[in-house]
Amino acid sequence: MDTSTATPTALPDAAAPAGTGARPAAPAVTSGAASTALWGRAEQQDFRSRVRGTLLGSAIGDALGAPVAGLSLDGIRETHGLAGLTGPAPAYGRRGSVTASTQLVLFTVDGLIRAHVRRDTGGWHPPTDLHRAYLRWAATQHDWGPDERRKDNGWLAQQEWLYARRGPDRACMTGFADDMLGTPDQPKNPTARDAAATVRSAPFGLLVGWEPALVLQLAVECATQSHGHPTAFLSAGAFAVIVHGLTRGDSLDGAVQRALGLLGARASHQPVTDALQRALSAAAQGEPSPKAVESLSPGDGRDAEDALAVAVYCALVAEDVPHGLRLAVNHGGDSTVTGAMCGALLGALHGETALPAAWLADLEGRATILELADDFALEMTQGPALHGPSASAPGWLSRYPRG
Repeated sequence: MDTSTATPTALPDAAAPAGTGARPAAPAVTSGAASTALWGRAEQQDFRSRVRGTLLGSAIGDALGAPVAGLSLDGIRETHGLAGLTGPAPAYGRRGSVTASTQLVLFTVDGLIRAHVRRDTGGWHPPTDLHRAYLRWAATQHDWGPDERRKDNGWLAQQEWLYARRGPDRACMTGFADDMLGTPDQPKNPTARDAAATVRSAPFGLLVGWEPALVLQLAVECATQSHGHPTAFLSAGAFAVIVHGLTRGDSLDGAVQRALGLLGARASHQPVTDALQRALSAAAQGEPSPKAVESLSPGDGRDAEDALAVAVYCALVAEDVPHGLRLAVNHGGDSTVTGAMCGALLGALHGETALPAAWLADLEGRATILELADDFALEMTQGPALHGPSASAPGWLSRYPRG
């Protein structure tokens, strides 16, 4: 990260503060081999459930929104009936297809794992590792399939199903078109304010051992690699902090309040702050409805702060996961993004077992998502046993190369 605003040389050693929810918050991951002692069995199981819930929830929300992407609310109703889209429908030739939003979420997780693995070498600059991960994603958008000549592919970039263009955002394609790293001081695409960087930022919230301010900073720095407008990168930071609070066991309202507190110290925060306040106010008024959802988007619903407001509102008023996701995609905004973001929030809040089984059964790439989620949980809880000074798992370093 930017060393002028945060200290990237070591993972925070203090245990995460206890959450306010019913489940225990996961302890911090420290750099020493003794860190695994901080993770009891119950904490590891809870953490893994929330990681799985976040990644799978994001993917099913993305897949639910894919068939109605680009449609107005009237268009959705003309196609799917007055109730709108109520369950998975075909997109890209099948039910359960995911878009570039899910692809980028997965490469974010891959980059975070590699950042922790590479820490053993004395190099610790997560934004660089995330940028390399996003470059690997960019290669999937123009290569026919995995290129064995790319020595840093690791495991994820070898998954052939990821080599498909699924509506990639223009700012992501241009932001990752070369090796130049965008930074807060010199961001890529300074006018890009859509939510593509926000939706891919959910995995930063899974860094439960980090302080929330550092989670926000990392998400902001990585967002500026493709989306340089303040509302875009601050929305990404706020979203990551909210996921972080939920993963630690906070209520959704409490997690949003934490994000608002951190945003207040940032320049140009007002549009994002206002959007979150709109979501909180709307959740306290009347019955949830598509009309209420659309009222949260003063513009065309595609700006990052508006998508964030929709996702938070739908998660706040959700009776269960399917109800929240239906609300999140039945509107004229960016349905794939808001569906994915709402799914990540509900998955982090409730864990994987709350997700609708029938929707998961159809989900494209479910096995890959589950395997990556479990790898992330394993790295966060037992990393020193996989690649530490006293132990090494060659297979792990093949999956997540240090280079």
